[in-house]
Amino acid sequence: MDHNGLNLHENITRRGLMMVLSSPSGAGKTTLARALLDNNPSMKLSVSHTTRSPRPNERAGRDYHFCNIEEFETLKEKGEFLETAKVFGHFYGTPKVPVQTALSQGQDVLFDIDWQGTQQLGQHMGEQVVSIFVLPPSMVELEKRLYKRSEDASHIISLRMSQAASEMSHWAEYDYVIINHSLEKSLASIESILHAERLKRGRQIGLSNFIKTLVSGE
Repeated sequence: MDHNGLNLHENITRRGLMMVLSSPSGAGKTTLARALLDNNPSMKLSVSHTTRSPRPNERAGRDYHFCNIEEFETLKEKGEFLETAKVFGHFYGTPKVPVQTALSQGQDVLFDIDWQGTQQLGQHMGEQVVSIFVLPPSMVELEKRLYKRSEDASHIISLRMSQAASEMSHWAEYDYVIINHSLEKSLASIESILHAERLKRGRQIGLSNFIKTLVSGE
């Protein structure tokens, strides 16, 4: 950016990117995702389908597309998902068409998915995917955050804690790893990653035309 805060690359055509945030439950990825979206109005959240019931603070169409198992299986058989995963007995899937449409329009898409989905996205979409794994500062803090959000019964929290170590073992599969000591610092790190990834030569598909204009003096 220049000293007036204007993005010098804003007029160059750019291919959208897919940014993935993953973490064990309670590490803060959903809170970080919402803050990132608030700071980047042009970024779109990929809204997954899920067979689980809505939590008290969730709204259909905004947080998830809630459906039953039969509806989910039908969509999967039709090839409507970029990735699917089964987490704690429930199915999740990323719808293909909204993501592909956004990317083709130069819009970035944010994904709040687990390591299974991230692997599948990487296999299908390659370098279009930028993956970030969010770690908690400690297991004690992770458990504290799970109880604080008051969304799950004690036995579910115990199950999430027992799965956390397995989920965190996939950290090395990600492009970036952030330890979420504080929302402010973690968000700043993610913003830095997003800015750098947007500037990658391969994503700035309008650079060739810009260079031609620059050299010709037009």
